[in-house]
Amino acid sequence: KRSGKMYQRIFVPIDDSKTSLYALEQTCRLAKATDAVLVAVHVVDLTDLKREASRLPNSEELYAAEMQVADHAEAVMKQAGVKYEVSTLENDGMRIADVLIKEAVRQECDLIAMGTHGFSGLLHLLMGSVAEGVLRQAPMPVLLFRRPDSEA
Repeated sequence: KRSGKMYQRIFVPIDDSKTSLYALEQTCRLAKATDAVLVAVHVVDLTDLKREASRLPNSEELYAAEMQVADHAEAVMKQAGVKYEVSTLENDGMRIADVLIKEAVRQECDLIAMGTHGFSGLLHLLMGSVAEGVLRQAPMPVLLFRRPDSEA
């Protein structure tokens, strides 16, 4: 089923954080070196959108802002000169880590590469960690990138 190539399809979850952008840039370098296809996926969390929509005048504007994430990722990958696919998934209640793993398997990816904020202690307990959930449960290797300054 697999050729002798190291990686053929690299799954990259994207969001609007600097950490995600850093991971995408680093993964572009890896994809170029291994001639892999990047599968960039942005998850729009509908539960968050619904929660925010009650406080915002226009939920369409919020949704449009979410869509810009995929457009920006596409520009980064195009500039890097890598083969890529971009998709946006809607999530209505599942854990984000579960959504990502399910999609990576569906897309037949052989590596997940993603950013991590590197939270620890109380902040980690309060926020949970999508990266940790993916790392623990994914059936394929997971490569985590943390930005040197490691902020949002």
